[in-house]
Amino acid sequence: MAQIKPFEVRWSEAQVEAVLAAVRAYPWPPAPEVPPEGLGGWAYGCDAGYLRALCDHWTGAYDWRAAVADLNRFPQFTARVEDFDLHFLHVVGEAGGSRPLIVTHGWPGSHYEFWQAIEKLAFPSRFGGAAADAFDLVIPSLPGFGFSSKPRRPIGQRTTARLFNTLMTEVLGYSSYLAQGGDWGAMVTSWLGRDHGANARAIHLNMLGFRPHGGPSGEAEIAWAQRQAAMMDVMGAYFRLQVSKPQSIAWMGAGNPVGQAAWIAERFHDWSDLSKKSMDEAYPKDRLLTNIMLYVMTGSFATGAWYYRGLVEEGGLAFEPGERCETPTAFANFPGEPLYSAPPRSFAERAYNIVRWSDMPRGGHFAAMEEPDLFVDEVRAWAKELA
Repeated sequence: MAQIKPFEVRWSEAQVEAVLAAVRAYPWPPAPEVPPEGLGGWAYGCDAGYLRALCDHWTGAYDWRAAVADLNRFPQFTARVEDFDLHFLHVVGEAGGSRPLIVTHGWPGSHYEFWQAIEKLAFPSRFGGAAADAFDLVIPSLPGFGFSSKPRRPIGQRTTARLFNTLMTEVLGYSSYLAQGGDWGAMVTSWLGRDHGANARAIHLNMLGFRPHGGPSGEAEIAWAQRQAAMMDVMGAYFRLQVSKPQSIAWMGAGNPVGQAAWIAERFHDWSDLSKKSMDEAYPKDRLLTNIMLYVMTGSFATGAWYYRGLVEEGGLAFEPGERCETPTAFANFPGEPLYSAPPRSFAERAYNIVRWSDMPRGGHFAAMEEPDLFVDEVRAWAKELA
């Protein structure tokens, strides 16, 4: 069995000051005038005014020591699984060793995505809930992300699912567990259900990744696919680059914390439900900067981009005829998801054994960060149905 080692985040003043010095010295390029169509500066990429304000906060107000203390708030560990040192939180809550739930992040998020949901999921009685609803939480960092070790070449979500299943069963000793994920975490969770259903007894997703053999059929499915293609033309340049030539963005991002911040912040802006919130209301600058620092301080901007190429090298999204994920699957449809909008249920059911479909009132791609209470309530309700 792999040895479990306690882990603590440690950033030295010299390391952080080198980053802040690079931010201060950034040679700002010209930015286009705001277009008249009302799209604002985000129409061309990360908005210049927002990015300057974020960098001013970074160098003048961001309390990195408080961020480190916050990142050390929950028990965290590393364990060797195959060729990787996997970093993970393990919060044994009121479940007391039962009801294990592995929750997986995506890109450009991190294990920090779930910070506002952890205590409510692990210790519900502290917030007026029932102790019976508690989970034992395992929240890993994807290989190549954050404090997990880096691959020598791109790996993808199916390999990650194998690593995480080993973490849950052989390292932590859970013979049966639940799994939840969004973004790449949804793909990892989907593969946990597809390949490791003997252990992952049910899965919950807030993005649907698998595609049934044959593609869309019928008017509603074809219309959805056309909308998806149109949105990918508008917002998908990052995907096409990272899935094909990820090292190109790695070269540009290395040693460039402002460039990394711009690339990441643009995703948070474009993929979130900002219909009733500003960017700062959805993601206070301190919180967004801590997520960005998990890329900058660990040098994982490059290997995070590699993870897209790993999808291709492991075979993509679609199944062979007659195949689907048979593990019971729940889906939470957060409506402010502009790029990866939910397909018709008929399409999803040809790829997954859908047993629960929840249309949420608000929220977008980063559900646990945008709407932590809705996220917690939905995960609790799903797990109750399985009891």
